[in-house]
Amino acid sequence: MKAYRKELWFNTDKRVEFINITPQVQQCLQESDVREGLVLVNAMHITASVFINDDETGLHHDFEVWLENLAPHGPVTQYRHNVGEDNADGHMKRQIMGREVVVAVTDGRLDFGPWEQIFYGEFDGRRRKRVLVKIIGE
Repeated sequence: MKAYRKELWFNTDKRVEFINITPQVQQCLQESDVREGLVLVNAMHITASVFINDDETGLHHDFEVWLENLAPHGPVTQYRHNVGEDNADGHMKRQIMGREVVVAVTDGRLDFGPWEQIFYGEFDGRRRKRVLVKIIGE
């Protein structure tokens, strides 16, 4: 069995941002030379997420509005965690959107359903963040 590990690094311009990382994960899969197996992709920061969904800007806008309604950023004094910080809402948004995804590899390709893409979700951005890609298989 083969194993492959790579970190993908991101800088986001906004506090909340969604980035399609499918091309980078596909590149990792090509580098790994795994034809059959599994790809794990997970956020390495507690206020970030990795998830699978459609690459459609209206949907991403809806995610942002929905998450802000569930866990509003302000006022920051509403959260006990925010004593000296201002990212409690980012922790909650990550909990909702999830930490990682696992995708099957079949015949050297990510085995997706229709419209599926992998996204990095940032909820406390404007600084350097990373994602782990781990691939195992044959």
